[in-house]
Amino acid sequence: MERYEKTERSIITTYRSAIWKKFVAAINEYKLIKDGDKIAVCISGGKDSMLMAKCFQELKRHGRNNFEAVFLVMDPGYNEINRLTVENNAKLLNIPITVFESNIFSVVADIDESPCYLCARMRRGNLYAKAKELGCNKIALGHHFDDVIETILMGILYNGQIQSMMPKLKSDNFEGMELIRPMYLVEERDIINWRNYNELNFIQCACRFTENCSICNNGGGGSKRQEVKELIKTLKRNNPNAGINIFRSMYNINLDTAIGYKKDGKKHGFLDCYDKSGRGKKNADKE
Repeated sequence: MERYEKTERSIITTYRSAIWKKFVAAINEYKLIKDGDKIAVCISGGKDSMLMAKCFQELKRHGRNNFEAVFLVMDPGYNEINRLTVENNAKLLNIPITVFESNIFSVVADIDESPCYLCARMRRGNLYAKAKELGCNKIALGHHFDDVIETILMGILYNGQIQSMMPKLKSDNFEGMELIRPMYLVEERDIINWRNYNELNFIQCACRFTENCSICNNGGGGSKRQEVKELIKTLKRNNPNAGINIFRSMYNINLDTAIGYKKDGKKHGFLDCYDKSGRGKKNADKE
């Protein structure tokens, strides 16, 4: 059995419950794939996107043949080692990648304010453009469960707003294009376990600001996301359900107790209909 076959088998055997079932569950629950879709599976070279690519291959292999997949790699200006690492891992895992180049790292290198934000936006724009050029109607990104709950907490702690990373989004700038996140329910610890189980090494941080961690298995950095990641770990020590409860909170938003909210970019407040609806009567006696 080839090494790539062993990694494939581990997804549907050893990690069937932790990864495969959750991958399929997200696709079904959020209706991420429709008949006739052509999906650009976007591979950055990290563990999340590489595993996502393998899951898409398994999905095709096990009877879900109503879509087409292109495994798309954008080189935003990787150094030679990182570029070779991505290409070699694709060969090792039997992923037929399509590579295109951009100059994003060079563009953001001279930006002092929010270079990571600009880099992310430019990456996504380039991926949309190339995917559309290839005839795709969707791009798939490898954001996982932990990315989702970290985004929720970051919005609260640093932006003073409640928002989530959505499982799918229609593009505002590329007509007919949609972004999907099939790894939405898969926990990062299980992705790490799968990587280690198969003795794989992926690039983690390839940007020019942090090239010292180009190939590594440990997290790091002093970003706000990393701070929130550590906070969630601390919360889980006392409450193992802290992570899933953060996630579930986005399914249970009680607008009856919200001071204000936004809908389609327009702000609304509880006073808008307070006198007419008698809103709050049910809770008045309890308080």
